[in-house]
Amino acid sequence: MTTRRDFCQWMAKTASLAMIPSVAAQASAVQASQEPAPAPSARHGRPLLELQQQFLDLRFGMFVHFNMATFQNREWGDPTSPADQFNPTALDTDQWAAAAKSANMTWGCLTTKHHDGFCIWPTATKSASVRLTQHKTDVVRAYVDSFRKANLRVALYFSILDMRDDIRHFNITHDKIQLVKDQLTELFTGYGAVDALIIDGWNAPWSRITYEEMPFTEIYEHIKSMQPDCLVSDLNASQFPAGGLYYSDLKAFEQNAGQKVPPGSDLPAFSCVTLTDGWFWKQSDANGRLKPTATVVDEWLVPLNRRHCNLILNAAPNREGRLAPNVVARLEEIGKAWQHPGPAEKISEHIVITTPNLATGKPIKASSYPDTVGPDLANDGDFRSSWNPDDGLTSAWLQVDLKKEQSFNVLSLVEPVGQWDDYKQSRIKSYKFQAWNGHDWTTLVEGGVPVPVAIHRIPRVTSSQVRLTIESGHDAPHIADLGVYNQ
Repeated sequence: MTTRRDFCQWMAKTASLAMIPSVAAQASAVQASQEPAPAPSARHGRPLLELQQQFLDLRFGMFVHFNMATFQNREWGDPTSPADQFNPTALDTDQWAAAAKSANMTWGCLTTKHHDGFCIWPTATKSASVRLTQHKTDVVRAYVDSFRKANLRVALYFSILDMRDDIRHFNITHDKIQLVKDQLTELFTGYGAVDALIIDGWNAPWSRITYEEMPFTEIYEHIKSMQPDCLVSDLNASQFPAGGLYYSDLKAFEQNAGQKVPPGSDLPAFSCVTLTDGWFWKQSDANGRLKPTATVVDEWLVPLNRRHCNLILNAAPNREGRLAPNVVARLEEIGKAWQHPGPAEKISEHIVITTPNLATGKPIKASSYPDTVGPDLANDGDFRSSWNPDDGLTSAWLQVDLKKEQSFNVLSLVEPVGQWDDYKQSRIKSYKFQAWNGHDWTTLVEGGVPVPVAIHRIPRVTSSQVRLTIESGHDAPHIADLGVYNQ
C-alpha cells in the first residue's frame, strides 16, 4: 500500500519548483522594504514578524503524535473503530514535558485530531472523542498544563481531513465547515494561549480537499479572531514555490517526506521529522532503531537553525501514554550534545498570502507564444507549468481579464528558475504590473531582476484587467504563475 510518506516523496521528486535552488537573492523574495504598509486589520495582535521571530528563537520542539493510531499499529487510525479503543492506562504528560526539557527543547505540538477524526479532548460536537472512552481524560488539557508548568510553549496539530465525519474532497458541506470551526473554537477558547497551529490534510495531493471547498480564508480568520497571536501553518503548503509564504504564517517542511529547506532560505519555517521510523508509536518501537543523536543535532538541528528553520522532532508516546525508556534516553543524549544558543538571526518581513489568486482560471492572453504553449499555463494554478514568448523576443506581456471589477493589493510573479538545467537564474531584466483604469494602463509596481518568487504589496486598487510586461535578455523568460490577490 502506498503510504503518505511514499506519495510525498514521489511528489517531492516530480514537483520541479520544490527543487528551485535558493541563492542569496531568494532571501529577499518579498520586496517590501519600500512598499506601502498593509491595510489595517481588524485583528489587534502583535506584528506578524515579531511572532515569527519569537518562533524561530525557540529553535527546537517536540512533536507528539498520540491518538487512535497509537493503539492500532497504524499511521492513520481506523475511522470505524470504537472510541474506547483509545485507552492510555498510565497517561503521563509531565513525563513528556520533562523529556522535552532534557533535550533542551522549548515547545511542543500535540495531535489533537488526526486524519481518522478522533478528538483527544472531550468535544461537545458530535464527533467521537475521549468523552466516550473509559477514562474520559482530556489529553489536550493534560498536555498544555504539563508543558506550561515546565515553561515550554504549546502548539496544536489539527487535521482538516476527517474520515469519521466524512470531511473529504467533494463531500464538504456547510455543516462540515461549521463542525471544523466549532472544534477549533473549543481548542482556542478552552486551553489558553496557543503559540502555533499546524494544520494537516488540507490541499494535499493525497487528501485533495481544496482551499476553496473548505474555505481557507474563512478558517484562518476564524482562528485569528480568537487568538490573533497564534501562528497558523498548513503542513501541506510546502508544495507551493519555496520562495513565498503561501497559506502559512510559517513555511512547513515534512522532512520524512523528502521536503528540504533550500540553502539560503529567509522564510520563517519549521522542519518536522521522527525520532522513530514512523509518526505514531508501533509496538516494535520499544526495541526499534532511533535516529542517532549526531544525525539529529549535526545534520538537522544546527544546519536548519542557520536557515531560519525550527526543528520539531516527533517523540511518540506508547499505548500507556508514556514515552518509552529508549526514547527518553535518546532525548537526554540530544540535550547533552546540544545547548540552546539563544535568539536566532533576524529575518526580514515576508507577505503571507491567505486568499485565492483572482487571476487563476480567468481569460488570459499574451503578446506571443510558441506552438503547444499558451498564456493559460501562467494562470492555471499549477506552478510546474509555464508560459513563454516566442524564441528571440526580448519584450513580452501577459494580460488577464478578471471578468469584473476586483479589488486587490498584492501582485506576484513566479519564474521557474531551476526547473531545467539551462534555467538556473532569472532571465528577466525588468518587469512591471499595470491595471486598466478604463482609459489607459496605470503602472502599479515595477522592478528589476526578480527572485524566483517576487511578491509585492501595493495600495489597494480596483480594476478588471491586469497586465504583466517583461523585458529579457537573449533567452526567452518563462512565467509559471501570475498572482493577483485581495489580501
